[in-house]
Amino acid sequence: MKHEWLIFDLDGTISDPKDGIVRSFNYALQAFDLPVRPDADIAAYIGPPLDQTFIQLVGSHELDLIQLLVAKYRERYAEIGYRENRLYPGIAQVLAQLADAGQYRLGVCTSKRADFADKILEMFGLRERFEFVSGGDIGIEKWQQLAALRRDGVISQQAVMIGDRAVDITAGQRNGLQTAGVLWGYGSVAELSQVAPTYLFEQPAQLGQL
Repeated sequence: MKHEWLIFDLDGTISDPKDGIVRSFNYALQAFDLPVRPDADIAAYIGPPLDQTFIQLVGSHELDLIQLLVAKYRERYAEIGYRENRLYPGIAQVLAQLADAGQYRLGVCTSKRADFADKILEMFGLRERFEFVSGGDIGIEKWQQLAALRRDGVISQQAVMIGDRAVDITAGQRNGLQTAGVLWGYGSVAELSQVAPTYLFEQPAQLGQL
């Protein structure tokens, strides 16, 4: 199948956001006198929407509390958290290779709010590589973001959703897209193999195989 669009997740796929995300989660938890959590506990949730992660971390579905926690998280993240981030080695080079090949159109589909995603990509000098950035928000699932991109004619069916978590793969599959799981982020071999992506890559350079 010829690929026209390569759609990238951001966190755990293009860059490693762990420090900023962990510190911002604990900043929010501490603000409401909730127990802070070890880095590894929070890192396991990198990828899904913020509200879903807070529900897991605090064990509550109380909407008002979850919304307050998300707002407090974003308070720190907007100021400093987004900068506590690093590119995965080799990812800038492979994005340049894919963009310069002239065969593909590149986009980003992330659960992160679009303005934060734009700031991160601009910080790394990568924003110009992508034709669009689709960001999420509370109550929006990634499969719904992809469905809207398809419905609005932004992307075609000849697209590959690329990400490090099962949610990225299932979002692509639900929209009839091919998918590529990447193993340098926060999803394990077991997690990604269970959802059977079209491709499974161990290193960024392998994305060139697309």
